[in-house]
Amino acid sequence: MPRLQCEDVEVSSSQQPVPPPPSSHTPDSTTQVIQISRLSFLACALLLLALASPALAWPEAFTWTLIIPFLVAAWIVRVRTVVGPEGIVARATFKTTNLKWDELDGLRFPKRGWARARLTDGSEVALPVVTFGRLPQLSEASGGRIPDPYAAAQRAEEKAHREEAAAEAGSDAETTDDAVTVEKKDDRSS
Repeated sequence: MPRLQCEDVEVSSSQQPVPPPPSSHTPDSTTQVIQISRLSFLACALLLLALASPALAWPEAFTWTLIIPFLVAAWIVRVRTVVGPEGIVARATFKTTNLKWDELDGLRFPKRGWARARLTDGSEVALPVVTFGRLPQLSEASGGRIPDPYAAAQRAEEKAHREEAAAEAGSDAETTDDAVTVEKKDDRSS
C-alpha cells in the first residue's frame, strides 16, 4: 500500500482499505448531541456591536454591558442534551443531570420551552434544546426506547398508500380485462 510523506510523519493514502481503529475519545455513532445552533454566535456578534455604541459614547456607565454577549456565547456553548445508549445527559446553565434509561418514565412537551423528562419517582427534569421536532433524533439515539411519532405516522401513511394501490390495481385489472375484451370485439368487427 502506498504511503504518503507529510514533512516528518508518514500518513496513509485516501485508498486505505480499513478504517482507522476507534479511539477512546471518539463518541459512539448512536450518541446524539442536541445543542443550540452555532449560527447563534452571529447574534452574539450583533449584540456586541449594538452594545459597543453606548459603551463608546459613555464608557463610565455602559462598559460593563460588553460582557453580556460573551455570557450569552458561553451559555450557547454550555447548554445541550446528550442522548446515548446509556441514558440522557441534560446540561443546563449551572447544572448537569445524568439520567439512566430505567429512571425515565416518559417525556412531556410543554407549549413553551424545552421538553421535560418525567422520572419514575414523579419528578421532572428539563431537557435543554429538546423540542417535539427533535423526536426522530431522540428515537434513533435511544435505540427505540423513545418512540418516534413521525415514523409511526409515516408507516401508517405508507400502509394506507399500499392498500389504496392494491385496491386500484385490483380495479385496474378488471378495467384492463374489459378494455381488452372491447378491443377484441372491435378487431373482430373489422
